[in-house]
Parts: sequence; C-alpha cells; structure tokens
Amino acid sequence: MNEERHFMNKIIIFLAFSFFLIMGSCRTAEDPEPEPDFSGELSAEEIEGGLLTPEILWKFGRPGDVRIAPDGTKITYSLTRYDYNTNKSKTDICIMDLETGEPQVLTANEGRNFSARWHPGGERIGYLSAEDGVVQLWEMDPDGGNIRQVSDIEGGINSFGYSPAGDHIYFTKQVRLDKAPSEMHPDLPLIDVRIEDELMYRHWSSWHNHSYSHIFITSYDNGRLGEPKDIMDGERYDSPMPPFYSPGEIAWSSDGKMIAYTSKKMNRTEFAQSTDSDIYLYDIDTGETSNITSENRGYDKYPVFSPDGSYLAWQSMETPGYESDKARLFVYDIKTGVKRYLTRDFEENASDFVWSDDSESIFFISGVNATYQVFSIHVPTRKISQITTGRHNITSINMKGNTLIAEKMSMSMAGEIFRINPVTGRETQLTFINQHIYDNIAMGHVAERWVVTTDGKEMLVWVIYPPDFDPDKKYPALLYCQGGPQSAVSQFFSFRWNFQLMAANDYIIVAPNRRGLPTFGQQWNRQISGDWGGQAMSDYLSAIDELKKEAYIDDNRIGAVGASFGGYSVFQLAGTHQGRFKAFISHNGVFNLESMYGATEETFFVNHDLGGAYWEKPRPVSYDEFSPHLYVHNWDTPILVYTGENDYRVPYTEGLQAFNIARLKGIPARLIHFPNEGHWVLQPQNGILWQREFFLWLDKWLKN
Repeated sequence: MNEERHFMNKIIIFLAFSFFLIMGSCRTAEDPEPEPDFSGELSAEEIEGGLLTPEILWKFGRPGDVRIAPDGTKITYSLTRYDYNTNKSKTDICIMDLETGEPQVLTANEGRNFSARWHPGGERIGYLSAEDGVVQLWEMDPDGGNIRQVSDIEGGINSFGYSPAGDHIYFTKQVRLDKAPSEMHPDLPLIDVRIEDELMYRHWSSWHNHSYSHIFITSYDNGRLGEPKDIMDGERYDSPMPPFYSPGEIAWSSDGKMIAYTSKKMNRTEFAQSTDSDIYLYDIDTGETSNITSENRGYDKYPVFSPDGSYLAWQSMETPGYESDKARLFVYDIKTGVKRYLTRDFEENASDFVWSDDSESIFFISGVNATYQVFSIHVPTRKISQITTGRHNITSINMKGNTLIAEKMSMSMAGEIFRINPVTGRETQLTFINQHIYDNIAMGHVAERWVVTTDGKEMLVWVIYPPDFDPDKKYPALLYCQGGPQSAVSQFFSFRWNFQLMAANDYIIVAPNRRGLPTFGQQWNRQISGDWGGQAMSDYLSAIDELKKEAYIDDNRIGAVGASFGGYSVFQLAGTHQGRFKAFISHNGVFNLESMYGATEETFFVNHDLGGAYWEKPRPVSYDEFSPHLYVHNWDTPILVYTGENDYRVPYTEGLQAFNIARLKGIPARLIHFPNEGHWVLQPQNGILWQREFFLWLDKWLKN
C-alpha cells in the first residue's frame, strides 16, 4: 500500500486503442483509426471553460529522468504525452542548452524512448527504445543525428549504464530460470494454469513470470558490444528489485572496477515476509561478490559511489519488516570497510543522493512539514544544511560541478525542471511544458491550517479552495484520506487524486496530515502502525470538525474520499462517523483485515502494520478493533467503491465485500471495477471515466 515516490519516475507501457464506448464514441471496422494527438493543446471549448477537467489533466506533458551532460552545459530529459482519444502515449528524449534555455526534441519515432544516458565523453547519448515491444539500446549524437542500434539482445533489456571510462556497460534483462506448467507437462499443450510452490507468486500488479532480473556486463567500443557476462548467473534473485526495478539500485564505481547493486537474496516465501535487501559489490576483475550490509535486517538500497572512488553512500532502514522506517544515509569507506551513519542526528528521511565533485558533500531530498526540499551534508563533519524552502515538492536532483538540476511540483503545478543554486537555494525554472494550460485554466488557492488533535498535538491540514471562491457562499466539502499509510499529504500534483480538479468542481478540500505521515518526525510517522483505526481516525475527524466551523462550508454536505489506506479509512469512517458525512468514495481500500492478511502479497507489510497474523496469541488488537467489516451494522451512507482486478497489494475482493454488504443493507452504492487496472488507474480513458464517476457520485449526494 505504500505508493513509493520512485514510482513517479517509472514510464508506463500503456495498452493500445480501447474503451471508446466510455467516451461516448463509436467507430466501425471500416473507419480508420484516428491519428493520436500528442500536442497537449487545449481546444477552444476548454479555453473558454477556464477550469480544470479530467480531459485537460491528460493533456499535461510529464517530464522526468533528467541527466546533466559531462561538461555541465546541457541536460537531457524524457517527456511523456498522452492522447486519450486513442489511449496511446508517446515518450521522447529532449535536450536543453542551459545557457540558451532552448529545448529540442531528439527522437522522432513513435512510442517509447527513455532512459537517456550521456556517454562519459559527452559525444553520444545512449537511450532505450521499444520496437515491436522489444526494448534495445540505441545511441545518437547530442543533436539527434547519427542514430544507431547498439544492442540486439534476445528478449530485450530493461536498463543500462555506461562505465565511467565508457569502455563497458551494464544492462539488465529478465532471465528465465523456472519452468512454466507447459514445460512441466509438455503433453498438455492447451493447458491454462498456474502452479506455484512459493509465495510472492504475484506482486503489486503482475504475476511472477518464471524469470528474474539479472545484471550483465559487457565491453563497449564505439557502439559495439562484447560478450555479455551475467554477474548473477544461476541466481533466482532480482536486481534491481521488483516491483519497480529502479535503475537507481545499481551503480558503477568511479574507476569502473566494481558494480554496486541491490538485491534481496532469499527464496520467494522469505521475500514476501522480509525487507532485508542488501548492497552487493561485484569485482569486475575477479568476479567475486561481497555483501557489505549483511548485519542490517531492513532495507539497504540506492548505492552511489563518490567521484574520487573513496566512498559508497546508500539508503538504509533499520527495522525488519517496516517499509516506512527512517531512511538513513550511510557511507562505506571502500579501503577500510568502515561504515558511518551520517544522518543519526537528523530526524527526517534522506533520499536521492548525489555527491559533490570534491566528494566532500552529499546532496539529498528530505521532507519538512509536508513539503520536500534539497539538503546537503558535509561528510567529514556531518553538518547538514537546508538548501531550498517553499511550498513545493522536489522530486529528483542531479548535479555536475555547480550545476544542480531538480524536478519540482506543487498542488498547483505539475512537474517542471528547475536549476538550483547549491549555495543560496535560488531557483530558476528551465521548462515551461504546461504553461499554455496555466495561462488558460484557473487554479484554486491552497492554504495551510494547523488543527489541534484530540491528544493535544498540532496537525498540518491543507485546504484547497475553488478558483472563484466566494466566502459568502456555502460550499460542499471533501475530507481527503491519504494512502500509504505512511505517505505524506505533500505538495504533489496527482493525475488522479488531483485537488485542483476537485476544487474546479466547486468543492472545498480538507487534506489532513494525520498520524502516520512522514515529514513531521519519526514518532508521528510510527504512530499509525498497529493503530490503524485509532488516533489516525480521530485526526481525520478533528480536521473536518474544525474546518466545518467556517461559515462557507455547509456541514450538511460533506463527503470523505480516499484510496489504499485512504480507502480503508473511508470504510472505517463509514461505520464510525456518527452522521458527519453524506457520501463516501473508496478506491482499492482494505475492508476486512483478516482476509487482507491472507491475500496480500508482501506479508511483511501486514505483519508490521497490523501487529502480526490474526491467529497469533495474544491476538493483535487490530483484528478486533480496527477492521471496517466489524462496524457495518452502523453503515447508512451512500458509498462508491472502485476496484482494480490486477491489484495484488489490496486484492479487489476487499472492495467487492464492501459493495455487496452496502447493497444487502439497502444502502445506495455503486461498484466500478477495472478488469485491467491494478492499484492505480493508468489508462487514459479509464482515468477519465474514473473522474467522471467520481464527480457524478459526489454531485448526486452533496449538491442535489
């Protein structure tokens, strides 16, 4: 349920044209398929409307994966656009000269071009491109010319990286090591079955496919690859790790003699119950592999070598099974083997590490009161400085020399690329990908409120107002319940749970950073574990009870909405809200904690957050006090339930139970089930339908 921020950097492979009936459009077999429009331009009707709509949301360009040229004068980045009329997407590689600020699209072919990486000499750019569904490594000049295919690997590759000298590359690909049922029973060619002996047979949104992600190393000479070597030969383990397979889990040493990689080397049943990943060092010359974090039983990942080759930094979590533990910054001395916990005296998490050129400092991202900022730490002294401030989220950083480049967003701005002065924190916006939308669409005001909770603490609550807010009017309001459960209500710009879209539909949104959310200290963050239905639910009610005192909020027209843990929150509030809410919406929420425990895929999550298995003695309190199904005798409020059949973190049967019981009790309810979506809704037309039904439901019960 913890929707990692690194997911925002993953490029989604969308399905081909479908769901035209959803859009009220029908095409006969004789009609040609329409050409997709990836321009992102607004129509006259959209400009005249002046408000954000679901259709406009899908016209936003989405930048990502910024990389700085070796000489620091240029950057490359990906740019993804969508056409909801055809359910298609296009990802291009772009380049920008930092002096002129002029962007240029380098790739002209259709489909996905991604993971651009500068060759260390700066004269070429490598990137991945999918052709006929198979991804290979390509290269081009920095002006987009002289394109050539470099790899021709059977089955394609998933990621790659040049060595610092440019004479080797690593790439990752899936290696088939397990037998499929058709191979176990070759005399039954028509069987359609899965046969499993271990857990983790499915993860987030996909089933295990009998293969494992392995790292290969090969020589490289002017576009020619040598014979690849599988450095994990025969191992039934993955690197990078599923389900996100982040390339940030692999790093070259500065001299090109070592690869550091992240892996959880255990069988799949153990994998489901543990967060014990480790950092491994592979020696290119000897072929030997060593585990440098074996003593730590929590997550260790995202290794980054210092430019001078002396140190390796990585992110570490201490508590076994706790996926949202404090993300600590560690440094390993390559020569002596000594490890240092650099952020011991720093209360918050640290992520996205980049070294200064002199190997004296590390820049990283951390949270402050539901925003994400850039910090630096001087390695010898452990002195930490905050570089940026403001109401925003910095989502990634890259650095060369004095050039610090970041991706940044807020509740009122989708992601854009900025240059940041690493000393003063002064920001300069480099891309204006969606400026044409902001020039024509009004955004609502975002306000910060602090509310006193039932246990006397102060809680940050974001309040988002309609674009044409009139304090003399009465507005319906929505309590937004965040997922995670340990995921801050920060300055994110979501393409589904979009606060500005809700405000454009004339709702006031109340978004509390309730107990269990990071950026407010480790104690606040940890308090949700084992107490799902306790203080966190009280925090929600404290927020809405305080805000509904405002004359402009109609306390007879308040709804509660949320996904994942937020969906659980909606189900729990449905039985305990005592008449506060007039409508509920739950997306992929947990309904019955016992059935959730037995059906989810990462068992370590429920073991930690629910206190253990429901058959243990003493029985964890969660199952008898905090399971929403125990309170359905109090349900009396209309509820909309979304489910995704490919959601294996919160199996869709949780939502089916809730919908079934609502209808059996005679409560107005609607089920919207997506057979081909998982924990998120990723297809454009499905996303638009999701938004349409969202507001149809709210308008029916809160406006009529």
